[in-house]
Amino acid sequence: MADFNKLSETVVSELGEVFSRMDDTSVRPLLEAIKKAPRIFLFGLGREGLSTKSFAMRLMHLGKESHWMFDDTTPAIQKGDLVIISCGCGNNAIMGHVMEEARKHGAILAHMSAMPSNPFADMADIVTMMPATSFHSSGDHLVPTKQLMGNQFEQGLMLLFDIIVMMLQEELGITAEEMETRHRNVE
Repeated sequence: MADFNKLSETVVSELGEVFSRMDDTSVRPLLEAIKKAPRIFLFGLGREGLSTKSFAMRLMHLGKESHWMFDDTTPAIQKGDLVIISCGCGNNAIMGHVMEEARKHGAILAHMSAMPSNPFADMADIVTMMPATSFHSSGDHLVPTKQLMGNQFEQGLMLLFDIIVMMLQEELGITAEEMETRHRNVE
């Protein structure tokens, strides 16, 4: 029989190890790009996409103009906009196409990845590398996992984005109350 406590300790321990291998320099380039960007577009697929979409929401709460790529109300990308793409393995045809098109329109490309060397890292202006095991990733630099199909990277991404939001909130001097005024008010 599966042991809940043992499994939860495993997951928390793995994520702790992921973040112990990162520091301010891991996220500072992305943080600074977010601060400067007139608009931010975000995209990811599957569960990575869900984590990334939640980041788009929090960026809006911070007062940044953020858009989830391919929503029907998403405007055209323009020169100087920041595009944040999450693809742990760093190689997916759809994501590659999106990055190429965004580049043609003058976007600054940021790539969230588990792999330090991959086609998207070569294409991006900013690479934020998180050493969590993602779907179809491998290497000694990754924290070993007992979890399924990229769970560790997806969970880590959600937490990493929340940490970045906390850093931005502090550095931009934005209160939680101010952020709450931007939250949808028809719930």
